[in-house]
Amino acid sequence: MIPRRLALAAPALLLAGPVRAHALVTGSVPAANARLAAAPSEARVRFNSRVDLARSQLLLAPVRDGAGGTADERALDLLPGTPDTELRAALPPLAPGRWRLRWQVLALDGHITRGDIPFAVTGQRAPG
Repeated sequence: MIPRRLALAAPALLLAGPVRAHALVTGSVPAANARLAAAPSEARVRFNSRVDLARSQLLLAPVRDGAGGTADERALDLLPGTPDTELRAALPPLAPGRWRLRWQVLALDGHITRGDIPFAVTGQRAPG
C-alpha cells in the first residue's frame, strides 16, 4: 500500500519534471558538422524549452588549425521577433573554411547551458 503523503506528492513530482529540464538543442541551421557549398544567411538554434533571450547569445568564429579559440569570436545580434525557444541571427558573408557557432542560453529554470555547432563552408557546388 502506498503511503497517503507519497500518493498525494506523486502528481506534483510528475508535473515538476519538464519545468526543471535544461535547455537542450533540438536542431540548428547550419546543422552540426554540416559541409555547405555556401553559407546560410541566417543562423538558427532551436531548443526543447523556453530560454531568456535577453541573457542568451550566439557567437561566430573561424576555426583555424584545429583550434577553436575565442580571440576571433564575433557576437551576433539576435533577430527581433524570434520565438523564445530559439536563437536566430543574421550571418555575415562567410569565406570558405571551418566555422564554429557557439551558443549560450539561460533557461527559464535558471540554468545556463552552452555548446558549439561546428560547420564548414566549402565554396564548391555539389556534383549534380
